[in-house]
Amino acid sequence: MIEVIGLHKEFEGRTVLNDINFTFETGKCNLVIGQSGSGKTVLLKCMVGLFQPDQGQVLYHGRDYHAMPEKDRKEVRKEIGMVFQGGALFDSQTVEENVMFPLTMFSKMSMEEKIERVNFCLKRVNLTNVNKLYPAEISGGMKKRVAIARAIALNPKYIFFDEPNSGLDPQTSIVIDDLIAEITHEYGITTVINTHDMNSVMQMGENIIFIYKGQQEWTGNSQSIVESENENLNNFVFASDLFKKMRQSLREKK
Repeated sequence: MIEVIGLHKEFEGRTVLNDINFTFETGKCNLVIGQSGSGKTVLLKCMVGLFQPDQGQVLYHGRDYHAMPEKDRKEVRKEIGMVFQGGALFDSQTVEENVMFPLTMFSKMSMEEKIERVNFCLKRVNLTNVNKLYPAEISGGMKKRVAIARAIALNPKYIFFDEPNSGLDPQTSIVIDDLIAEITHEYGITTVINTHDMNSVMQMGENIIFIYKGQQEWTGNSQSIVESENENLNNFVFASDLFKKMRQSLREKK
């Protein structure tokens, strides 16, 4: 569980986040949604320590991340996995070397143990016979799965995803969403996903925060989002005719 309490962040006198309060629950897909420039990426960066909030707290299972000594923050970072928007694989390293990277950096495993862990993680994301390939030799969807394999290599308690479906076709996006949900539930991870993808919101939004112009506008899940009367949220989620029709259909079924 990650608790964000009274989080406030400014840049050069401009408020980007104002009094954000939200609990990211363990074993659930927690989504951060909002328009570009709404502040959701700044929120994630405050949560993982890339930005220092001006006010407020980020608690990792009760531990105040920004108030603790650097030594303790490093220990928390070992519990965090991160999947960046483009995958952020090392082009000069093989798939095997990419997944092994955090094991080499943060564990004392033998080479045999690391290889075994790499193979387990690749198998878990449904990738086989790719160990010796380079990122340039695999598809965009496979790169995302390699990035997920790398993120789970150290058995993290928390995983952050920044636009995991960016650049992927709809079918591959569904595969990635399903994989994220499976791993979250199977390992009881606190998963935080920054996304614009409305299919992802409706498919796996178990716990959602909507940010509008730096303000916490709405919280709920993919079921309650259909019933929301928040105009800013509705304009964001149901902007297309397709999602307007989906919303109407879901309401009629109720």
